[in-house]
Amino acid sequence: MSQSDQTLSIAPLTNVGLCLSAMERVMDRTLGLPGIVEFHGPSGYGKSTAAAHLLTRLRAYYVAVQSNWTRKYFLEAILREMGIVPARTLPAMVAQAAEQLALSGRPLIVDEADHMVSKEGGANLIKDIYESAEPTIMLIGEELLPAKIERWERLAGRVLEWVPAQPVNISDARLLLRIYAPGVTIADDLLKLLVEKARGSVRRVIVNLDAIRAEAQKMGWTSVDRAAWGERPIYTGQAPATRR
Repeated sequence: MSQSDQTLSIAPLTNVGLCLSAMERVMDRTLGLPGIVEFHGPSGYGKSTAAAHLLTRLRAYYVAVQSNWTRKYFLEAILREMGIVPARTLPAMVAQAAEQLALSGRPLIVDEADHMVSKEGGANLIKDIYESAEPTIMLIGEELLPAKIERWERLAGRVLEWVPAQPVNISDARLLLRIYAPGVTIADDLLKLLVEKARGSVRRVIVNLDAIRAEAQKMGWTSVDRAAWGERPIYTGQAPATRR
């Protein structure tokens, strides 16, 4: 996980609170209830940042799946995160991971889980890990993750909490300001503009806060509002229009 994600994880943003509450509810669940938390939302909403916070608070194991991973590589990545030398076969590796989750009592976070649950084999593998020890598992992905999970009834039935990531708001922006533009007072009217232009994305707010910090340093500002910012650009993540 990047240094910026680790730094941001100390800020109690909206999605950090949502994730932590959901995980704590599932970790404290009544015997017999399912133990998977699903957390989904658009890119840039701070899902991985929320996961970074959970790593510290809950001592969770964490893997971020890549699109080219096989089931074997996925299991090997989990075991490496656990500090365990992987066995040679998939069933043996599932048993290793399940045993460590049971012994440690620590949750498992699978980021970019879309890549695993898009196919039945990957979905069944996660279900097998869960059924072997019934640990708390969080699956993080994009907006279509719930629909992908629901295709596989045996996995969907193990989900206790479905958590949609929330768009960045003005309170989040104020918290981010302390980290990405320290020493600069940014008025609420400008912060509201950043939130509006961000279209829900924490990442876009961060980019703009850093730009404001740099401009304030250049101009000698200690405070800035929307009028002072004027017609300077606001980053929206959109590519520039093609010239004709």
